[in-house]
Amino acid sequence: MNIIIVGAGSIGLHMARTLSEQEHSICLVENDEKLAAELNEQLDSRVIHGSGASVEILEEAGVAKCDVLFALTSHDHTNLVCTSIGKSLGARRSIARTSLAMQREQWLYDYAGQFRVDYLFSPARLAAVELAKSIRNPDCLAVEELARGRIELQQIRLEPGSPALAIPLRDLGLPPRVRIGAVLRRGKLIIPQAGDALEAGDLVTIFGHPRRLAEGVRKLNLSNGDDGQLNVVIFGGGDYGFALAQALEGGNFRTRIMEKDRRLCEQLGQQLQKCTVINADATSLRELKEERVGDADFFVAATHDDEDNVMACLQARDIGAKACLTLIHRSDYASAIRRSGSQLGILDAVSPRVAVSRELARFVTADEATVLRSLPGGVEILSVPVGEGSAAAGRSIAETNWPPASGIIALQHGNQAAVPAAEDRVEIGDTVVAIVSPPAKQELLKLLGCAGS
Repeated sequence: MNIIIVGAGSIGLHMARTLSEQEHSICLVENDEKLAAELNEQLDSRVIHGSGASVEILEEAGVAKCDVLFALTSHDHTNLVCTSIGKSLGARRSIARTSLAMQREQWLYDYAGQFRVDYLFSPARLAAVELAKSIRNPDCLAVEELARGRIELQQIRLEPGSPALAIPLRDLGLPPRVRIGAVLRRGKLIIPQAGDALEAGDLVTIFGHPRRLAEGVRKLNLSNGDDGQLNVVIFGGGDYGFALAQALEGGNFRTRIMEKDRRLCEQLGQQLQKCTVINADATSLRELKEERVGDADFFVAATHDDEDNVMACLQARDIGAKACLTLIHRSDYASAIRRSGSQLGILDAVSPRVAVSRELARFVTADEATVLRSLPGGVEILSVPVGEGSAAAGRSIAETNWPPASGIIALQHGNQAAVPAAEDRVEIGDTVVAIVSPPAKQELLKLLGCAGS
């Protein structure tokens, strides 16, 4: 594939090297002349010096024949202008990095739609989601954010004592717009209907709004929905710590942030509703003890300093914290710590660079539809744009003849997304997130008018 990467920072460079090793044709655009010259000598890729927001530079990079344009600089406006120009000049798909602040504003303004961005992401948000998975759902087999974080998917295995056994799904009393999308039973995939019932040992895929999903999980497995409040301490109130605190706000957590910058503490206190912000240094053993970090169920180190993160975790573990998670910015260090986690007492180490690379790799495909996640049993979670020739366009969810082995998880219109109700209508330009079994995939793509189906 022809891929253009704008911005040779840690994320852009990691993506360039990774995709080049996969034998894609890579053109890297970098505005720093000295860095561009150095990378031209080091990389087995084409390197151009210039701004990604320049029409001339993008044309030189070959944007008219570009399959994927990644705008990965640290400047929001450069990335948005780059993708907007790139799409108008012929780029098939555009991906843009943004700051955490701008991503939060997507609730208010459709940046992606206005600037023709197919996917807008924040590295801090992606890393926070990875950290939050181990905290919010320690017993779940899979956790995924969908539709710009509006919808969460979980996989759980039903225990013999589940209160949901042998009850038709329509009678389970799940919260509004929380649904069971798939069941894997003795190796066989089932897309359940309202009259179907669950059995012990079923691997159940359930989805819905993150703040409602916990109640749905409790109705399936009481142990997964334990009402006991978990005590979480976050070291660092920067973008990563803030994003993690936000990700935990919808759950049953007592969350505290330890941040040594007093001015930042004041800002966090105004922005976070369900989090206690403490002006303290988590690298100090004395202050960890004073804040009773030893009583924490989870201690999460989320600063920009890898050494401080690891040492704070080791100290927190020594004084009694039950589980420790850490952010590690160097991907090779993260792998080493993950391998040695049991000896160090660190449950997981998350690399933002790796989290972003894994997330963006799913867009490197010739298909218009994007595989968001592959699940056991061959089932896939697909994001599918509704094309001009879609037979579903203009019809409600209830009126549409969906393939039998598929289920609709989300309907996304502009910057609005939700688990659809029966009366919600599908329109051209919308995005449908669906769970499908292999036999239903091509039929679903054809129904939605997706190119390449």
